Amino acid sequence: MPPPPPFGRRDPPRPPTTEVIGVSGPAFDALLDAARAGDEQSFAALWRALNPPLLRYLYLLEPSAAEDLAAEVWLEVVRGLGRFTGDEASFRAWVFTIARHRGLDWRRHAARRPTSPLPGEMFAERAAADDPAAAALESLATERALALIAQLPPDQAEVVVLRVVAGLDVARVATIVGKRPGTVRVLGHRGLRRLAELLRSGLVIGWGVTR
Repeated sequence: MPPPPPFGRRDPPRPPTTEVIGVSGPAFDALLDAARAGDEQSFAALWRALNPPLLRYLYLLEPSAAEDLAAEVWLEVVRGLGRFTGDEASFRAWVFTIARHRGLDWRRHAARRPTSPLPGEMFAERAAADDPAAAALESLATERALALIAQLPPDQAEVVVLRVVAGLDVARVATIVGKRPGTVRVLGHRGLRRLAELLRSGLVIGWGVTR
């Protein structure tokens, strides 16, 4: 992939407007109805579309617990799927709202019960090299990209991920993070400007964002 164009004399890139799941309107409604009815392939389609960006978001919030948190998020989605109403964008916002709540719960729990990770050498078996979650992250979110975004202040990083990676609009991001839409716009603008400065300094990543 060629490097992104310079940002020096342009506005920051806008988040993509295409659906993350790839369907909308009646097609999404049909997919969701089938998933509610227990159709495994339909639910798998929802999972395949949203789990990679969900993991990117959770890795930003809690790198050591992202995969466990993602599993908890999908369990809650399964439990609440029958009660959900809304379109494809609303579904994405619902999933990422659950993710944020689970991340905050994990932080509170970890603060009450601090733990020390054990060295990997103490385990008889290690994770397989072809872990599906790792493969998804490798294809859609390189470590360099996550490391670059992680250099931003936490509030800017979270807004950038929700806007650019999750593809959520300002109003939905504002609801998720509990801030005013104007504040979300400012945080996103500052975050993208800072990323532009980092990119100009030589930290080039594959940035699949449409202008």
